[in-house]
Parts: sequence; C-alpha cells; structure tokens
Amino acid sequence: MYKISGRRGLLQLGTGCALALATPVFARDAKKKTEDTISPPEDLMREHAVLDRLMLVYEHGMRRLGQGEDIDPAVFVQSATIVRDFIHNYHEKSEEELVFPRFKTAGRMVELVNVLVVQHAAGRKLTERILAGAPQARPRDPREAMGRDIQAFIAMYRPHGAREETDVFPTLRQLVTGDEYDGIAEDLEKRERQAFGADGFEKIAKKVAEVEKVIGIYDLDVFTPKS
Repeated sequence: MYKISGRRGLLQLGTGCALALATPVFARDAKKKTEDTISPPEDLMREHAVLDRLMLVYEHGMRRLGQGEDIDPAVFVQSATIVRDFIHNYHEKSEEELVFPRFKTAGRMVELVNVLVVQHAAGRKLTERILAGAPQARPRDPREAMGRDIQAFIAMYRPHGAREETDVFPTLRQLVTGDEYDGIAEDLEKRERQAFGADGFEKIAKKVAEVEKVIGIYDLDVFTPKS
C-alpha cells in the first residue's frame, strides 16, 4: 500500500476524491452503457457467424444424404427456419435499413450495395424453396431439388458475407458521425431485443448448437485433420 505523506500528498488525495464524487451518476452510467454496447461491425459479423454455422449444417447434411444416410428432415427445416427468421427477416433487414442507406447517401460502394440487396432477395427465395422441400427431403427428387437450392445458397452467401465483412462493415465508421455510429449500435440492439427478446443472440446461437448436435458437428474437433 502506498503511504501518502505531507501536505502535497493530502492535496492530491483530496483532489482525486473530489473528482470522483463530482462525476455525475448519469455520466458514469452512460460510460458503462457505451462500454457494454457492441459496435455495429462486431454485431453484424457475429450474426454472419450464425449463418456460417448453418451453412456447415447444410453441407454436412447434404453430404450424408449423398452417402445414402437417412437424415431427419427436421435438420434442414430447423436450419432454414433460423435462416429465414434471424438472417433474412432480422439481420438483412437491419443492413438494408440501417447500414446500406449510409453508403448510398455518401456515394460509396453503391454498386456493391445494390448487388448485396439483390442477393438478399435471391437468398430469401432460395430459403423459401428449401423450407418447402425440406419436409420431403428423403425421397430422391425433392432431395435433389433441395440440394441444388442449398448449393446455390452457399455459393452466393460465402462471397456475399466476405465482401460485407472486408469492404462494407469496416467502411461504415468513416461515413457517419460518432453519435450516428452509436445510434446504429443502439438500433441494432433494440431490433434484436424486439424480435427475439432479452439475450436474443444467445438464444439463436443455442438453437444452432442444438441442430449441430443432431447432425454431429457441434464438437469442433470433428473438423480437425486426423493425419
């Protein structure tokens, strides 16, 4: 423990205490809120990770179907349902309403943003078809049709997500003021809470984990090369 001695030391201690006491409660609460709030890029990128995990479920499920295994159609139904509700209806809608307009206003990456919007619409159509075909995934013809839609979905969304993460999300901070940036973060959090309740992201991640366990890819070590 440091020992404060002399008049100077007492003055320094007194000044520090006075500053601490003088800091308004609302200012300390605001600072804590800022520290607890996830930045827009981090928020959007962790939602991308949910999609990445679901695409792994798609791939693994189709591979096992191709090997003649009888995969429960619920694996595809549940995965596509999460994609529809969390990715299309929430995540992509947030991008289109909160993020992309900033680029159009600033005249930055407008062509890329337009392509991303078109791909969102294409993704929704693919998911609708996957959901329609998933309950009959065991018969040969519906399974092949669903497989083509899943392949098209993955082929589009892998580069789609990569371009958003490397080009769009990092640039967003350059296009808005600090207050606008914080406002986007708050809006994203509010939308998540309204759509999925408190701890909405954690609930969705748990649902994804449950599907991964059914298909046998929850344990990350299954992806580790064994030779």
